[in-house]
Amino acid sequence: MKYLWTLLGLMCVGLALIGVVLPLLPTVPFLLLAAFFFAKSSERLHTWLVTHRLFGPMILDWQNSGAIRPKAKKAATISIAAVFLFSVIMGVPSHVIAIQFIVLGGVLTFIWTRPNG
Repeated sequence: MKYLWTLLGLMCVGLALIGVVLPLLPTVPFLLLAAFFFAKSSERLHTWLVTHRLFGPMILDWQNSGAIRPKAKKAATISIAAVFLFSVIMGVPSHVIAIQFIVLGGVLTFIWTRPNG
């Protein structure tokens, strides 16, 4: 089972790295999952992830207080707005726009109601 947790953690890190350059793929949720999987499988990989200079502080903020840094909140808001605007410009059907509005609005509400890291 330890190898499965490690594999899942490595896959999540890979998806998070792709998410750094692709605005539609979230980075932080994959890093949080990776930290969870590594905590169950590899102390070395877990330590590497939570002490990483870029990713570590975000993970520790979330683990310690459920906080999201203001810079991350702004980046998420810009990405969400860009996706929504792109859908409107591309002429996506109105029912899809309505679903996006509700779901993305919920995501933004969740993000902005978290404490600041």
